[in-house]
Amino acid sequence: MMYSSKRKPVLYFKEERRFLSGKCTVYKLFGLCMVLLLVSLLWLQLSCSGEMSSPLHEERRAPAQPPCPPTNRQAEDDPSWGPHKLALIVPFRERFDELLVFVPFMHDFLNKKKIRHKILVINQVDHFRFNRASLINVGFLESGNDTDYLAMHDVDLLPLNEALDYGFPSEGPFHVASPELHPLYHYKTYVGGILMLTKKHYHMCNGMSNRFWGWGREDDEFYRRLRKAELQLFRPSGITTGYKTFLHIHDSAWRKRDQKRVASQKQEQFKVDPEGGLSNLRYEVESRRDLSISGAPCTVVSVRLQCDADLTPWCLLT
Repeated sequence: MMYSSKRKPVLYFKEERRFLSGKCTVYKLFGLCMVLLLVSLLWLQLSCSGEMSSPLHEERRAPAQPPCPPTNRQAEDDPSWGPHKLALIVPFRERFDELLVFVPFMHDFLNKKKIRHKILVINQVDHFRFNRASLINVGFLESGNDTDYLAMHDVDLLPLNEALDYGFPSEGPFHVASPELHPLYHYKTYVGGILMLTKKHYHMCNGMSNRFWGWGREDDEFYRRLRKAELQLFRPSGITTGYKTFLHIHDSAWRKRDQKRVASQKQEQFKVDPEGGLSNLRYEVESRRDLSISGAPCTVVSVRLQCDADLTPWCLLT
């Protein structure tokens, strides 16, 4: 036998031959074509009818994609954003954990308020002690002509209340992190944390003093500069969140502040610097890089500050 199985392909073949035998007429072929046509039409009708749109089919369909949100460029071209642009200046050194949180947070915060802005991270890469004031001066000079006001902004301070005003401070310097709202510093003459000025007003003050190496006191000296320039200081009003207005993300146990006072620094830190500022700032730009952190753009300007050891020997720890 040709096959050992119980299948009978020969019989099946004979049946096919019987169907295609001479008894097949034109009428049978025509009838077969009509049946196939009717089946096709019925399937097409069912697939396009509501019967095919059952919940099961709805779940299998790909969800409709929402329209793409406008890009930052498209949004900022909207005239409702106003004509002004903020340079958000962040003095920085080795605070990467805070920076990864700060940049996307502030970018979203300012976008919600329709504030045109660019974030400038001024990164100190020299071997001297940290100089917040000089880095802010660098940020002012490196911010470009497309911005007309600035915010000197600590990297570890995040605004939680959307009612805080980050708009153009046309009337005078605006201290966003006022003593009534800052979680740590509550004395009357405090102007640190977050302070906004027009570029014109910052230039009137000759920027900030470059004499303050290490942590602290540069804000207190700048308060005296504001008074000398006869600029009225403004602060938020109507904010009811008190000391919970900001989130302070600095970990003092992990990152110790450089609060050492060496040589004559203890005496000099309380004096007004009548000539120093933008006029005697010395620095070199090592690199300038445009980055994106979680989709938020920023520019990191790495700089090397220069120190006159005769005037400020405390720029180095010995």
